[in-house]
Amino acid sequence: FDYSGSQAIKALKEEGVKVILMNPNIASVQTNVGSGEGKADQVFFLPVTPEYVEQVIKREKPDGILISMGGQTALNCGVTLYNNGILDKYGVKVMGTSVETVIATEDRKIFNEKLCEIGEKIAQSATAETIEQAKVVANEIGYPVMIRAAYALGGLGSGICNTEEILVEKTKIALALSPQILVEKSLLGWKELEYEVVRDSADNCITVCNMENFDPLGVHTGDSIVLAPSQTLSNRE
Repeated sequence: FDYSGSQAIKALKEEGVKVILMNPNIASVQTNVGSGEGKADQVFFLPVTPEYVEQVIKREKPDGILISMGGQTALNCGVTLYNNGILDKYGVKVMGTSVETVIATEDRKIFNEKLCEIGEKIAQSATAETIEQAKVVANEIGYPVMIRAAYALGGLGSGICNTEEILVEKTKIALALSPQILVEKSLLGWKELEYEVVRDSADNCITVCNMENFDPLGVHTGDSIVLAPSQTLSNRE
């Protein structure tokens, strides 16, 4: 996220926009201050939490805020500020990815509904907010199942459960990190393929490349490597 944040600052500065950065990590590239390309005009070494962000907004009176370049912490913080009415209170507009879109992609239930709306095939699944709900869903789907925590960084709180005992253990951990989990049919061993697509505000799309995870589904992408282009797909596939 240091790279994406640095590039965002550079792009904003090229457009003549004054940039205020909140980042508690002094060892990052984006926190380098001073004049020149890719440098924020002002840096606050403060935790990215709703309370601190509101204080900076109140003091600096920005026109807009960018929440999609700071990883899960910034996304969760932005959603809270939006839901609590802080952004409306100070007239701050969300730049780039809208909060509604963030919520739709972070909330597992809403995300699945959005995929169904456009006819995408998804694994059989249901959301749960308690261990008992998770057990009921898992029994309906049949073991093994995969659980995924909502509003969580990367694969945090996620895992494959072969038995109810493992499900209860992993659900306890997941619900300690997130208010909601998704219980879905396990697709362990499937190939994992990704397509990088860039889209602009006019809905022009460019597919940059397709990629294939070196490991099959079940190994978190962050713990694996990705090859581009895909190596094992036939032309028909």
